[in-house]
Amino acid sequence: MNSRFKLVVVTSSTVLVVLLLLGAVLGRSASPEDAYRHLAVYTEVLSRIKSEYVEEPDIKNVTLGAVNGMLEAIDPFASYLNADQYKQYLKNQDSKKAGVGLILSKKFGYVGVVDVIPNSAASKAGLTTGDLIESIGGIATRDMPLAYAEMLLVGDSGTSVEVSVLRIRKPDPQKISLMRGAVKYPAVNTKLLPDDVGLVQVGSLETGKLDEVTAAVRGLEKQGAKKLILDLRNCAVGKTEDGAKLANLFIDKGLLTYVVGQKVAREDSNADAAKAAFKEPLVVMTNRGTAGAAEIASAALLDDKRAELVGERTYGDASQRKAITMEDGAAVILSVAKYYSPTGKSIQDVGVTPGVAVNDAEVAPEPDEENPTPEAQPDKEKKGDDAILKKAIEVITKGKAMAGLKPAADDPLGLNTQPNTPLHIPEKQPQ
Repeated sequence: MNSRFKLVVVTSSTVLVVLLLLGAVLGRSASPEDAYRHLAVYTEVLSRIKSEYVEEPDIKNVTLGAVNGMLEAIDPFASYLNADQYKQYLKNQDSKKAGVGLILSKKFGYVGVVDVIPNSAASKAGLTTGDLIESIGGIATRDMPLAYAEMLLVGDSGTSVEVSVLRIRKPDPQKISLMRGAVKYPAVNTKLLPDDVGLVQVGSLETGKLDEVTAAVRGLEKQGAKKLILDLRNCAVGKTEDGAKLANLFIDKGLLTYVVGQKVAREDSNADAAKAAFKEPLVVMTNRGTAGAAEIASAALLDDKRAELVGERTYGDASQRKAITMEDGAAVILSVAKYYSPTGKSIQDVGVTPGVAVNDAEVAPEPDEENPTPEAQPDKEKKGDDAILKKAIEVITKGKAMAGLKPAADDPLGLNTQPNTPLHIPEKQPQ
């Protein structure tokens, strides 16, 4: 079956299966006959292809492509694994394999880069948020289950894996060899800036990092910090529940987030006053590499009007995932519940949009006809101004009152007053 035909079949099959899924899930109020009608259309299309196309199609591959396309359409972090793949997946879960430092999701049918762990092989090779992995070890990732792609990247320390990378506006894929090794997450860094401003850089929220953040915040306060900037850019690792705990360091009361799903009862996370560690002015920096627990914290701080957010819209990844086994030993890994901001916004669906928008020049932007993607740079010292940090310092030291605005009664610091003339740099938000 040629590639063009395969693409047409997979695309049409995906659309039909998505319609079936929507009819079954969203259409719980609809009649069963309506769901069967969608299934009948899908079956008839495949039957016509099988009987009338110029050559015999590989129905198994077409079906697998349709299933994975359907999953990507509803959840870019979902995967369908056949019985053998799922056995391998479970085996890998129990072993500590070496990796290359990539955090992935599905995008445009391929495997996309959500974030890259600093100082990892992927980071040193210049991979960045928005890159697409076309192949791993010579195996095409088009319609590849996300969990399987992650398995291909791990292995014994010291071994290498070749990936083919697609960059926006680059017609030819770039082949890169990555050496597997132990992935070390960055430590929490702090710095006392002029004007009594403390800076806390959080590169991940893996186990134990929350305690480091707490100690860092209290340490800066002892050094004289009266204002704080929390840097959550490219922070995409960590347990989702730690997002609420991070927000609790700065919020002493009220709803922080809640999680709910079709079969998962709503569970609220509320602030505990005893765990609040800093009550002074706060600004949070985010970019499109901010995901998961860091997004949950950002959403809570924004909705509570506890902090001003500066930077880019976050990636959109905050859910509870579960492996659901099937009769033949295969499994579907998908989100069974989503995290919501206090005001009811699904973080996974819309991300978190800062009130002060500034483009992060270090991260390759999304496709845009007017703004070609700059090349990613390997790990090195930052060159030029950090536009997001510069704006964050401006906001934390001067507040929005710098524009001649009167702060709201419930916002004496002037950090959340809505300006008549926008303070933010008028740059385009990522799509």
